[in-house]
Amino acid sequence: MTLAGKQALVTGAGRGIGKGCALELARRGANLVVNDRPGSPDLEASAKEIRDLGRDCTAIEADVFSRAGCEKLVEAALQAAGRLDILVSNPAAARRAPFLEVDPVDFERVINGALSSGFHMSQLVARHIVERGGRGKIVFISSVHALRPYAGSVAYNAAKAGLNNMAHTIAIELAPHRINVNAIEPGWIDTPGEREQLGSEMLAREAPKLPWGRLGTPEDIGRGAAFLCSDDADYISGTILRVDGCYVFRDCIDEF
Repeated sequence: MTLAGKQALVTGAGRGIGKGCALELARRGANLVVNDRPGSPDLEASAKEIRDLGRDCTAIEADVFSRAGCEKLVEAALQAAGRLDILVSNPAAARRAPFLEVDPVDFERVINGALSSGFHMSQLVARHIVERGGRGKIVFISSVHALRPYAGSVAYNAAKAGLNNMAHTIAIELAPHRINVNAIEPGWIDTPGEREQLGSEMLAREAPKLPWGRLGTPEDIGRGAAFLCSDDADYISGTILRVDGCYVFRDCIDEF
């Protein structure tokens, strides 16, 4: 119960990694405000699972791809919870296409979702934490795409690389307020989105080939987030925590 009494806000929590983070925070004692896009078919189910763990949970639909949507969300979260101690920023935005065929509209949407949203949410939540006296946790969900320029993902790669650098910058600026700012780089994670894009058969075929013998799970990422949000991580800030089962080093196995 390392997060007992803490109030957390998790964006993109309807399913996948965001839901995994929200549930792990709840298992460790935090009460939650969970967010997903307007019209989400998944958000209320996530909130019910959290309540079934004995935690308070408010579900708020809001478009965090815009400043106005982020402001609406934070205002509503504070009205519901009274305060925020933790932000896990996990908006989902990805479009795969060859560079020469990328639609500029899609490029801008991915940048807004995977990078700009993190700026807006973290600034708004950090302002609240500073105003109430400081001490809090901000965790961005980044990706191993920040390190490796996977073909067909130019916008997502650029956004996640920018997100990492932004996390470093915010961490040093917020250090005097004792707000820990870190990011997690998931590897290949078994999420509903991956199954929709790549198919369950393909994932089942490729998972045993990975160094850990399986894909990662949302729970794996959630446990990393829960650690970074706990007092055990008090002296960790400005760090990028890779949670990937050695995924980025999978090609090195051929040299063994």
